[in-house]
Amino acid sequence: MKHTPKGTHAWLPYLPLSIPQGRSPFEIAQSELREGLKALGISKEAKIEVLGTGDEYELSDTGDLQVRGGPTGVLYGSYHLLSLLKRGAELPKGVVRPFYPLRMLNHWDNMDGEIERGYAGRSLFFRGNKVSFDRERIHRYARMLASVGINAVSPGNVNVKPPMDFLITGKYLPEIAKLADILRLYGIRLLLTVEFNLPLAAGLATADPLDENVMRFWRERAEETYRHIPDFIGFLVKADSEHRAGPFSYGRTHPEGANMLAQALKPYGGKLFWRCFVYNHNQDWRDPETDRPCAAFMHYAPLDGQFDDNVILQIKNGPLDFQVREPVSPLLFAMPGTKKALELQLAQEYTGQQVDLFYQAKQWQDVFSLLSADRVQFITAVSNLGDDPNWTGHDLAQANLFAYGRTAWYGRSDPEQYALEWAQLAFPCAGKEVADILLHSPDTYEKYVSPLGLGFMVNPNSHYGPSPDGYEYSSWGTYHRADREKVGVDRSARGTGLTEQYPGEIRAMYDDPAICPDKLLLFFHRLPYGHVMRDGRTLIQRIYDDHFEGAHEAKELALRWKTLKGLIPEDTFERVLTRFDRQEKNAREWCDVINSFFFRFSGIPDAKGRKIGPSKPAAHP
Repeated sequence: MKHTPKGTHAWLPYLPLSIPQGRSPFEIAQSELREGLKALGISKEAKIEVLGTGDEYELSDTGDLQVRGGPTGVLYGSYHLLSLLKRGAELPKGVVRPFYPLRMLNHWDNMDGEIERGYAGRSLFFRGNKVSFDRERIHRYARMLASVGINAVSPGNVNVKPPMDFLITGKYLPEIAKLADILRLYGIRLLLTVEFNLPLAAGLATADPLDENVMRFWRERAEETYRHIPDFIGFLVKADSEHRAGPFSYGRTHPEGANMLAQALKPYGGKLFWRCFVYNHNQDWRDPETDRPCAAFMHYAPLDGQFDDNVILQIKNGPLDFQVREPVSPLLFAMPGTKKALELQLAQEYTGQQVDLFYQAKQWQDVFSLLSADRVQFITAVSNLGDDPNWTGHDLAQANLFAYGRTAWYGRSDPEQYALEWAQLAFPCAGKEVADILLHSPDTYEKYVSPLGLGFMVNPNSHYGPSPDGYEYSSWGTYHRADREKVGVDRSARGTGLTEQYPGEIRAMYDDPAICPDKLLLFFHRLPYGHVMRDGRTLIQRIYDDHFEGAHEAKELALRWKTLKGLIPEDTFERVLTRFDRQEKNAREWCDVINSFFFRFSGIPDAKGRKIGPSKPAAHP
């Protein structure tokens, strides 16, 4: 009998790996509830009743278990009921509704099967430049997403590569439609990434959004796509960004480009998601005034009210690029007359690459603590999934996907609650202990990677491992400006002016180094190494302390995991232990490299007398 790695079940070990029986979310809910109750040893009858039209549901236990809700709501309610019964938790009172109507997952998969910034194997959807997927695996994938309320997926990379640009044509649409047919059973709908210059690849003379032939081309592509996938959501576009073509290529504005595509989708109720990751990626490092984090606000805030009502601006959570620590993007507070989607990154590009443990719900809590959830109308995240048997490479990284689904459903991040829920489901013999490890992980990682809000101190291209000058003189605008006296970028009103993009109280907090949060101090301010922090330590001492502490705490995480031997399935335990071993070595290297870097610049020794730099010479090949 073939061995199935435990991680394949994710947080649903009480459901069989076989495909559920059913031809609609209602029938899938019946099948899942029946099999789940049997596996949990619960003999009560369960009744499902469709009431309403949406994703809402209501649970009750009046002798028999009951799930009432909309056509997809009964599916979400069934999964929630099984989760509650498994954990021995109380049923919620009243109707449960999602905060955001679309709770999306953006994959960055290429059609050759590789995944850009993917750390969990290869694509679930593509192989050999074809649409190719394992039907049973997709059912399990869809079940996993639906169990936490995710209801929209884009399978393709926003950096569209051939032949992905032709995915919305008759050659590929029949196969994409088969994928949509499976996802639909779980209440999940598709959107597809498109290349703005697709008309050129298709043989047109231009991709100018105001050209009538270009408009007709996109109308035909939309009509063909909806003919194959009637419940298709729409297009996702990365334009005028990092070598991608866009309206600027033709002397047009972003509203002109986005609205043209949106109008092609509008007859079918479609939406256009337009990413706002637009900045000068050919910056001269000697230019102190051009500041990458200022770019999105400067590009888009003046355009409020110019986009059609089915255009949604997709905005990263921070103004830089998914760093370990950065402030909330000021653009999320702006443009009240424009629909917006908050974009998070589950793929741990800068947060450990699913090798080092980093539980992301705490990071999102920082976003929602300043940004009221109703500032945005939709939410999405870059996927951390691949074809690894355990889905996410690092088994514990499944907790991030789980927490994202919960965050998207409730419109808030509750790190403690989501960590405990996931851990109790995935590791019922050690739920509290695993949850505690998760909750300690982001602070540990931040200490050894991101000193007081500095980012991009990573090896270029791979983005893993320390390289404090790796991007310092590049064209990407990713600078820490360290010299012999000071470090950090002055983004106050006296510097690049980023703080002035924020509303009142937030602007005042970020602008004043005396009250700016410590963890963002060097993101917003350029300060001398002798600057005295609020706790009495100097800036340089805080950098040293954080890195020594981070390396020590990474070792402690591994030791805590080792105490769970026998409480965790053996194959999972060993896989995770291997990751912790790698993290411990990585944290030690970060400590050595970054502390040495700042010691060489500042000439100031560690006040506690600890040795800065490698404890023994590096081995040579």
